[in-house]
Amino acid sequence: MPLTMARPGEINAIKKVGGKADTRRFLENLGFVVGGNVTVVSQISGNVIVNIKESRVAISREMANKILV
Repeated sequence: MPLTMARPGEINAIKKVGGKADTRRFLENLGFVVGGNVTVVSQISGNVIVNIKESRVAISREMANKILV
């Protein structure tokens, strides 16, 4: 399922990072790598705030839809 459908507070393992090469590279630089854990902190009008590698990151709905957990 895409990251946008994950429930807040739930730890999820990243299964796949989709999108074009530039998008995948950008997300990997933020810490979104296959096998990593991500926790949704909150969702505000579709945009998502997550904990990844002990950092908080805000990503758009479009980016979050490319991350499958």
